[in-house]
Amino acid sequence: MTSSAVTSAQRLIRRLAVTGITPEDDEQERLDKTVTTLSTCLITALSTVWVVTYLSSGLPVAAAIPLVYQVISIGSLVAFSRTKRLRFFRVSQLAMMLMLPFFLQLSLGGFVPSSAVVLWSFTAPIAALMFSGARDSINWFGAYAVVLVLSGLVDPLLEPTSKIPTSVMISFFVLNLAGVSATAFLLLRFFVLEREHERAKSERLLLNVLPASVAARLRDSEGTIADGFDDVTVLFADIVDFTTLSAAAQPEEIVELLNGLFSWFDRLAERHGLEKIKTIGDAYMVAGGIPVPRSDHAEAIADMALEMMAGPDAIDHQLGSPVQLRIGIDTGPAVAGVIGVRRFIYDLWGDTVNTASRMESNGLPGSIQVTERTYRRLRGRYALEERGMVVVKGKGDMKTWLLEGRLVG
Repeated sequence: MTSSAVTSAQRLIRRLAVTGITPEDDEQERLDKTVTTLSTCLITALSTVWVVTYLSSGLPVAAAIPLVYQVISIGSLVAFSRTKRLRFFRVSQLAMMLMLPFFLQLSLGGFVPSSAVVLWSFTAPIAALMFSGARDSINWFGAYAVVLVLSGLVDPLLEPTSKIPTSVMISFFVLNLAGVSATAFLLLRFFVLEREHERAKSERLLLNVLPASVAARLRDSEGTIADGFDDVTVLFADIVDFTTLSAAAQPEEIVELLNGLFSWFDRLAERHGLEKIKTIGDAYMVAGGIPVPRSDHAEAIADMALEMMAGPDAIDHQLGSPVQLRIGIDTGPAVAGVIGVRRFIYDLWGDTVNTASRMESNGLPGSIQVTERTYRRLRGRYALEERGMVVVKGKGDMKTWLLEGRLVG
Protein backbone atom coordinates (compact mmCIF):
# COMPACT_ATOMS: atom_id res chain seq x y z
CA MET A 1 0.00 0.00 0.00
CA THR A 2 1.38 3.37 -0.99
CA SER A 3 1.86 6.20 1.47
CA SER A 4 -0.93 8.20 -0.18
CA ALA A 5 -3.30 5.26 0.25
CA VAL A 6 -2.33 4.93 3.90
CA THR A 7 -2.90 8.66 4.41
CA SER A 8 -6.31 8.43 2.73
CA ALA A 9 -7.25 5.48 4.92
CA GLN A 10 -6.20 7.36 8.05
CA ARG A 11 -8.28 10.37 7.03
CA LEU A 12 -11.29 8.12 6.41
CA ILE A 13 -10.92 6.46 9.83
CA ARG A 14 -10.68 9.86 11.54
CA ARG A 15 -13.81 11.03 9.73
CA LEU A 16 -15.69 7.87 10.69
CA ALA A 17 -14.52 8.17 14.30
CA VAL A 18 -16.28 11.50 14.79
CA THR A 19 -19.54 10.38 13.18
CA GLY A 20 -22.42 11.27 15.47
CA ILE A 21 -20.31 13.33 17.89
CA THR A 22 -21.71 16.69 18.97
CA PRO A 23 -19.95 19.58 20.75
CA GLU A 24 -22.17 18.93 23.79
CA ASP A 25 -20.90 15.36 24.27
CA ASP A 26 -18.67 14.72 27.26
CA GLU A 27 -15.49 12.67 27.05
CA GLN A 28 -17.19 9.34 27.84
CA GLU A 29 -19.96 9.97 25.32
CA ARG A 30 -17.41 10.76 22.64
CA LEU A 31 -15.50 7.59 23.43
CA ASP A 32 -18.65 5.44 23.32
CA LYS A 33 -19.71 6.87 19.97
CA THR A 34 -16.24 6.46 18.49
CA VAL A 35 -15.86 2.84 19.58
CA THR A 36 -19.36 1.88 18.43
CA THR A 37 -18.88 3.52 15.05
CA LEU A 38 -15.46 2.03 14.34
CA SER A 39 -16.56 -1.43 15.55
CA THR A 40 -19.54 -1.32 13.22
CA CYS A 41 -17.35 -0.28 10.30
CA LEU A 42 -14.87 -3.08 11.03
CA ILE A 43 -17.52 -5.82 11.27
CA THR A 44 -19.28 -4.50 8.17
CA ALA A 45 -16.05 -4.70 6.21
CA LEU A 46 -15.21 -8.20 7.51
CA SER A 47 -18.67 -9.45 6.53
CA THR A 48 -17.49 -9.28 2.92
CA VAL A 49 -15.54 -12.50 3.56
CA TRP A 50 -18.78 -14.39 4.24
CA VAL A 51 -20.60 -12.80 1.30
CA VAL A 52 -17.87 -13.71 -1.21
CA THR A 53 -17.29 -17.20 0.20
CA TYR A 54 -20.94 -18.22 0.19
CA LEU A 55 -21.54 -16.76 -3.26
CA SER A 56 -18.57 -18.61 -4.69
CA SER A 57 -19.90 -21.81 -3.05
CA GLY A 58 -23.28 -21.40 -4.76
CA LEU A 59 -25.18 -20.39 -1.63
CA PRO A 60 -26.95 -17.12 -2.50
CA VAL A 61 -29.36 -17.23 0.45
CA ALA A 62 -26.48 -17.58 2.93
CA ALA A 63 -24.56 -14.81 1.13
CA ALA A 64 -27.60 -12.54 1.27
CA ILE A 65 -27.73 -12.55 5.09
CA PRO A 66 -24.33 -10.87 5.73
CA LEU A 67 -25.03 -8.66 2.72
CA VAL A 68 -28.28 -7.50 4.34
CA TYR A 69 -26.31 -6.80 7.50
CA GLN A 70 -23.88 -4.63 5.52
CA VAL A 71 -26.70 -2.67 3.88
CA ILE A 72 -28.53 -2.09 7.17
CA SER A 73 -25.30 -1.15 8.95
CA ILE A 74 -24.40 1.42 6.32
CA GLY A 75 -27.92 2.83 6.53
CA SER A 76 -27.78 3.00 10.33
CA LEU A 77 -24.41 4.74 10.15
CA VAL A 78 -25.87 7.37 7.85
CA ALA A 79 -28.86 7.80 10.16
CA PHE A 80 -26.60 8.01 13.20
CA SER A 81 -24.48 10.71 11.57
CA ARG A 82 -27.65 12.79 11.23
CA THR A 83 -29.60 12.01 14.41
CA LYS A 84 -26.59 11.59 16.77
CA ARG A 85 -28.74 9.11 18.74
CA LEU A 86 -26.26 6.59 20.08
CA ARG A 87 -28.74 4.38 21.95
CA PHE A 88 -30.86 3.55 18.88
CA PHE A 89 -27.75 2.98 16.77
CA ARG A 90 -26.21 0.71 19.40
CA VAL A 91 -29.39 -1.33 19.99
CA SER A 92 -29.84 -1.91 16.26
CA GLN A 93 -26.26 -3.13 15.94
CA LEU A 94 -26.56 -5.43 18.95
CA ALA A 95 -29.81 -6.89 17.61
CA MET A 96 -28.20 -7.70 14.27
CA MET A 97 -25.12 -9.15 15.97
CA LEU A 98 -27.45 -11.40 17.95
CA MET A 99 -29.88 -12.58 15.26
CA LEU A 100 -28.06 -12.62 11.92
CA PRO A 101 -25.67 -15.48 12.85
CA PHE A 102 -28.73 -17.49 13.92
CA PHE A 103 -30.48 -16.94 10.59
CA LEU A 104 -27.26 -17.71 8.75
CA GLN A 105 -26.95 -21.00 10.60
CA LEU A 106 -30.55 -21.88 9.71
CA SER A 107 -29.92 -21.17 6.03
CA LEU A 108 -26.86 -23.43 6.00
CA GLY A 109 -28.54 -26.41 7.67
CA GLY A 110 -27.40 -26.37 11.29
CA PHE A 111 -24.36 -26.27 13.56
CA VAL A 112 -21.98 -28.41 11.50
CA PRO A 113 -22.66 -27.12 7.96
CA SER A 114 -22.49 -23.50 9.23
CA SER A 115 -19.32 -24.17 11.22
CA ALA A 116 -21.22 -23.05 14.37
CA VAL A 117 -21.54 -19.52 13.04
CA VAL A 118 -24.16 -18.86 15.75
CA LEU A 119 -21.20 -18.35 18.12
CA TRP A 120 -20.96 -14.83 16.68
CA SER A 121 -24.19 -14.04 18.52
CA PHE A 122 -22.13 -14.12 21.73
CA THR A 123 -20.52 -10.81 20.70
CA ALA A 124 -23.86 -9.08 21.37
CA PRO A 125 -23.91 -9.57 25.19
CA ILE A 126 -20.16 -8.97 25.37
CA ALA A 127 -20.51 -5.66 23.50
CA ALA A 128 -23.54 -4.76 25.64
CA LEU A 129 -21.52 -5.40 28.78
CA MET A 130 -18.76 -3.15 27.52
CA PHE A 131 -20.79 -0.26 26.19
CA SER A 132 -24.32 -0.42 27.66
CA GLY A 133 -23.55 -1.46 31.22
CA ALA A 134 -24.06 -4.49 33.45
CA ARG A 135 -27.85 -4.16 33.67
CA ASP A 136 -28.47 -4.13 29.90
CA SER A 137 -25.94 -6.89 29.31
CA ILE A 138 -28.01 -9.34 31.41
CA ASN A 139 -30.93 -8.96 29.01
CA TRP A 140 -28.69 -9.42 25.98
CA PHE A 141 -27.05 -12.50 27.50
CA GLY A 142 -30.50 -13.93 28.21
CA ALA A 143 -31.44 -13.31 24.58
CA TYR A 144 -28.23 -15.04 23.46
CA ALA A 145 -29.05 -18.04 25.66
CA VAL A 146 -32.50 -18.24 24.07
CA VAL A 147 -30.97 -18.09 20.57
CA LEU A 148 -28.48 -20.81 21.46
CA VAL A 149 -31.16 -23.12 22.89
CA LEU A 150 -33.41 -22.46 19.91
CA SER A 151 -30.54 -23.33 17.57
CA GLY A 152 -30.13 -26.67 19.33
CA LEU A 153 -33.86 -27.43 19.17
CA VAL A 154 -34.25 -26.73 15.47
CA ASP A 155 -30.95 -28.30 14.39
CA PRO A 156 -32.35 -31.85 13.97
CA LEU A 157 -35.14 -30.47 11.81
CA LEU A 158 -32.84 -28.76 9.30
CA GLU A 159 -31.70 -30.20 6.00
CA PRO A 160 -27.88 -29.86 5.83
CA THR A 161 -26.62 -28.33 2.62
CA SER A 162 -24.21 -30.41 0.56
CA LYS A 163 -22.76 -27.49 -1.40
CA ILE A 164 -20.18 -26.46 1.22
CA PRO A 165 -16.86 -28.27 0.78
CA THR A 166 -15.45 -29.92 3.88
CA SER A 167 -12.31 -27.81 3.66
CA VAL A 168 -14.44 -24.64 3.69
CA MET A 169 -16.44 -25.85 6.72
CA ILE A 170 -13.24 -26.62 8.63
CA SER A 171 -11.76 -23.25 7.65
CA PHE A 172 -14.89 -21.50 8.86
CA PHE A 173 -14.87 -23.47 12.13
CA VAL A 174 -11.39 -22.12 12.75
CA LEU A 175 -12.39 -18.64 11.58
CA ASN A 176 -15.54 -18.53 13.74
CA LEU A 177 -13.84 -19.83 16.86
CA ALA A 178 -10.84 -17.55 16.39
CA GLY A 179 -13.00 -14.57 15.44
CA VAL A 180 -15.34 -14.82 18.43
CA SER A 181 -12.44 -15.48 20.81
CA ALA A 182 -10.44 -12.55 19.41
CA THR A 183 -13.44 -10.23 19.54
CA ALA A 184 -14.21 -11.14 23.16
CA PHE A 185 -10.54 -10.79 24.10
CA LEU A 186 -10.14 -7.42 22.39
CA LEU A 187 -13.32 -6.03 23.94
CA LEU A 188 -12.30 -7.20 27.40
CA ARG A 189 -8.78 -5.89 26.87
CA PHE A 190 -10.24 -2.53 25.86
CA PHE A 191 -12.33 -2.56 29.05
CA VAL A 192 -9.31 -3.37 31.22
CA LEU A 193 -7.19 -0.67 29.56
CA GLU A 194 -9.94 1.88 30.07
CA ARG A 195 -10.27 0.87 33.72
CA GLU A 196 -6.51 1.14 34.20
CA HIS A 197 -6.54 4.55 32.48
CA GLU A 198 -9.34 5.76 34.75
CA ARG A 199 -7.55 4.35 37.79
CA ALA A 200 -4.33 6.10 36.80
CA LYS A 201 -6.23 9.36 36.26
CA SER A 202 -7.92 9.02 39.65
CA GLU A 203 -4.53 8.28 41.19
CA ARG A 204 -3.05 11.44 39.70
CA LEU A 205 -5.98 13.50 40.95
CA LEU A 206 -5.67 11.97 44.42
CA LEU A 207 -1.95 12.68 44.55
CA ASN A 208 -2.69 16.31 43.68
CA VAL A 209 -4.54 16.74 46.97
CA LEU A 210 -2.89 14.16 49.25
CA PRO A 211 0.65 12.97 49.95
CA ALA A 212 1.40 9.60 48.35
CA SER A 213 1.63 7.71 51.66
CA VAL A 214 -1.63 9.25 52.90
CA ALA A 215 -3.39 8.49 49.59
CA ALA A 216 -2.35 4.84 49.92
CA ARG A 217 -3.77 4.68 53.44
CA LEU A 218 -7.00 6.30 52.29
CA ARG A 219 -7.43 3.68 49.56
CA ASP A 220 -6.74 0.79 51.93
CA SER A 221 -8.76 1.97 54.94
CA GLU A 222 -12.09 3.64 55.59
CA GLY A 223 -11.13 4.85 59.06
CA THR A 224 -10.02 8.29 60.17
CA ILE A 225 -6.54 9.26 59.06
CA ALA A 226 -4.81 11.30 61.77
CA ASP A 227 -1.18 11.42 62.92
CA GLY A 228 0.65 13.29 65.64
CA PHE A 229 4.13 14.64 64.93
CA ASP A 230 6.49 15.76 67.69
CA ASP A 231 8.71 17.88 65.49
CA VAL A 232 7.75 19.67 62.27
CA THR A 233 8.40 23.05 60.72
CA VAL A 234 5.57 25.11 59.22
CA LEU A 235 5.83 28.05 56.83
CA PHE A 236 3.19 30.60 55.92
CA ALA A 237 3.70 33.15 53.14
CA ASP A 238 1.50 35.81 51.65
CA ILE A 239 1.72 38.77 49.30
CA VAL A 240 2.13 42.16 50.97
CA ASP A 241 -0.79 44.56 50.30
CA PHE A 242 -2.51 42.00 48.09
CA THR A 243 -5.92 43.67 48.52
CA THR A 244 -4.59 46.96 47.17
CA LEU A 245 -2.72 45.17 44.40
CA SER A 246 -5.76 43.17 43.28
CA ALA A 247 -8.01 46.24 43.27
CA ALA A 248 -5.75 47.91 40.69
CA ALA A 249 -5.47 44.88 38.38
CA GLN A 250 -7.73 42.90 36.10
CA PRO A 251 -9.07 39.56 37.42
CA GLU A 252 -7.11 37.65 34.76
CA GLU A 253 -3.90 39.33 35.87
CA ILE A 254 -4.48 38.41 39.51
CA VAL A 255 -5.23 34.77 38.71
CA GLU A 256 -2.19 34.63 36.44
CA LEU A 257 -0.01 36.12 39.18
CA LEU A 258 -1.19 33.72 41.88
CA ASN A 259 -1.03 30.72 39.58
CA GLY A 260 2.48 31.54 38.45
CA LEU A 261 3.73 32.29 41.96
CA PHE A 262 2.10 29.32 43.70
CA SER A 263 3.05 26.91 40.92
CA TRP A 264 6.65 27.99 41.41
CA PHE A 265 6.24 27.46 45.18
CA ASP A 266 4.91 23.96 44.45
CA ARG A 267 8.01 23.14 42.44
CA LEU A 268 10.23 24.45 45.23
CA ALA A 269 8.37 22.34 47.80
CA GLU A 270 8.79 19.24 45.66
CA ARG A 271 12.48 19.91 45.12
CA HIS A 272 13.11 20.36 48.85
CA GLY A 273 11.03 17.32 49.82
CA LEU A 274 8.38 19.38 51.62
CA GLU A 275 4.62 18.99 51.76
CA LYS A 276 2.35 21.73 50.47
CA ILE A 277 -0.67 21.88 52.77
CA LYS A 278 -2.95 24.45 51.14
CA THR A 279 -3.47 27.94 49.79
CA ILE A 280 -5.91 30.39 51.35
CA GLY A 281 -6.48 33.42 49.16
CA ASP A 282 -3.01 34.85 48.65
CA ALA A 283 -1.50 32.80 51.52
CA TYR A 284 0.58 29.68 50.96
CA MET A 285 1.23 27.00 53.61
CA VAL A 286 3.93 24.33 53.46
CA ALA A 287 5.37 22.00 56.08
CA GLY A 288 8.49 19.90 56.60
CA GLY A 289 8.69 16.63 58.51
CA ILE A 290 5.24 15.34 57.45
CA PRO A 291 3.87 12.90 56.54
CA VAL A 292 7.31 11.24 56.60
CA PRO A 293 9.44 12.51 59.51
CA ARG A 294 12.89 13.91 58.69
CA SER A 295 15.54 15.44 60.92
CA ASP A 296 16.41 18.40 58.65
CA HIS A 297 12.88 19.77 58.17
CA ALA A 298 13.76 23.19 59.59
CA GLU A 299 16.73 23.55 57.24
CA ALA A 300 14.65 22.46 54.25
CA ILE A 301 11.95 25.02 55.08
CA ALA A 302 14.58 27.74 55.58
CA ASP A 303 16.16 26.98 52.19
CA MET A 304 12.77 27.11 50.49
CA ALA A 305 11.87 30.40 52.23
CA LEU A 306 15.08 32.02 51.01
CA GLU A 307 14.36 30.91 47.44
CA MET A 308 10.76 32.12 47.71
CA MET A 309 11.97 35.59 48.63
CA ALA A 310 14.00 35.74 45.42
CA GLY A 311 10.98 34.86 43.23
CA PRO A 312 8.66 37.90 43.15
CA ASP A 313 11.30 40.07 41.43
CA ALA A 314 10.68 38.07 38.27
CA ILE A 315 6.94 38.72 38.49
CA ASP A 316 7.06 42.48 39.09
CA HIS A 317 6.89 43.26 35.39
CA GLN A 318 3.56 41.44 34.97
CA LEU A 319 1.67 44.07 36.97
CA GLY A 320 4.02 46.98 36.64
CA SER A 321 4.41 47.26 40.41
CA PRO A 322 6.67 45.48 42.92
CA VAL A 323 5.44 42.28 44.57
CA GLN A 324 6.70 41.53 48.07
CA LEU A 325 6.27 38.49 50.26
CA ARG A 326 5.98 38.17 54.00
CA ILE A 327 6.97 34.80 55.48
CA GLY A 328 6.59 33.32 58.96
CA ILE A 329 8.06 30.06 60.29
CA ASP A 330 7.72 28.04 63.49
CA THR A 331 8.92 24.60 64.62
CA GLY A 332 7.22 22.20 67.03
CA PRO A 333 4.54 19.52 67.38
CA ALA A 334 1.47 19.28 65.15
CA VAL A 335 -1.41 17.00 64.20
CA ALA A 336 -2.09 16.09 60.58
CA GLY A 337 -5.03 14.29 59.00
CA VAL A 338 -7.59 14.07 56.23
CA ILE A 339 -10.87 15.92 56.72
CA GLY A 340 -14.09 15.97 54.73
CA VAL A 341 -15.85 13.52 52.41
CA ARG A 342 -16.14 15.81 49.38
CA ARG A 343 -13.15 17.86 48.25
CA PHE A 344 -11.25 16.47 51.22
CA ILE A 345 -7.84 17.87 52.12
CA TYR A 346 -4.79 16.85 54.10
CA ASP A 347 -4.52 19.52 56.78
CA LEU A 348 -2.35 20.44 59.76
CA TRP A 349 -3.36 21.75 63.19
CA GLY A 350 -1.78 22.80 66.44
CA ASP A 351 0.04 25.60 68.21
CA THR A 352 2.95 25.38 65.76
CA VAL A 353 0.60 26.08 62.85
CA ASN A 354 -1.05 29.02 64.62
CA THR A 355 2.30 30.51 65.64
CA ALA A 356 3.76 30.22 62.13
CA SER A 357 0.69 32.06 60.84
CA ARG A 358 1.21 34.78 63.47
CA MET A 359 4.88 35.06 62.48
CA GLU A 360 3.75 35.81 58.94
CA SER A 361 0.99 38.28 59.83
CA ASN A 362 3.26 40.14 62.31
CA GLY A 363 6.27 40.02 60.03
CA LEU A 364 7.93 42.74 57.96
CA PRO A 365 7.45 43.13 54.20
CA GLY A 366 10.18 41.29 52.31
CA SER A 367 11.30 39.40 55.44
CA ILE A 368 11.29 35.88 56.87
CA GLN A 369 10.37 35.95 60.55
CA VAL A 370 11.08 32.86 62.67
CA THR A 371 10.34 31.91 66.26
CA GLU A 372 12.91 31.07 68.91
CA ARG A 373 12.22 27.37 68.43
CA THR A 374 13.13 27.63 64.75
CA TYR A 375 16.07 29.93 65.55
CA ARG A 376 17.59 27.26 67.79
CA ARG A 377 17.40 24.75 64.94
CA LEU A 378 19.02 27.07 62.38
CA ARG A 379 21.65 29.02 64.31
CA GLY A 380 25.20 28.39 63.30
CA ARG A 381 24.26 27.53 59.74
CA TYR A 382 22.10 30.50 58.76
CA ALA A 383 22.37 34.26 59.11
CA LEU A 384 19.69 35.33 61.60
CA GLU A 385 19.17 38.85 62.86
CA GLU A 386 17.41 39.32 66.17
CA ARG A 387 14.29 41.42 65.72
CA GLY A 388 13.41 41.55 69.41
CA MET A 389 10.10 41.17 71.20
CA VAL A 390 6.93 41.13 69.10
CA VAL A 391 3.40 41.22 70.46
CA VAL A 392 1.62 38.17 69.02
CA LYS A 393 -2.13 37.72 69.29
CA GLY A 394 -2.97 34.88 71.64
CA LYS A 395 0.70 34.42 72.58
CA GLY A 396 1.77 37.70 74.16
CA ASP A 397 5.35 38.94 73.76
CA MET A 398 7.54 36.64 71.68
CA LYS A 399 11.20 36.96 70.78
CA THR A 400 11.70 36.59 67.03
CA TRP A 401 14.49 36.57 64.45
CA LEU A 402 14.73 37.43 60.77
CA LEU A 403 16.23 34.79 58.50
CA GLU A 404 18.57 36.51 56.04
CA GLY A 405 20.55 33.74 54.37
CA ARG A 406 22.69 30.65 54.68
CA LEU A 407 26.17 30.99 56.16
CA VAL A 408 29.07 30.11 53.91
CA GLY A 409 31.61 27.54 55.09
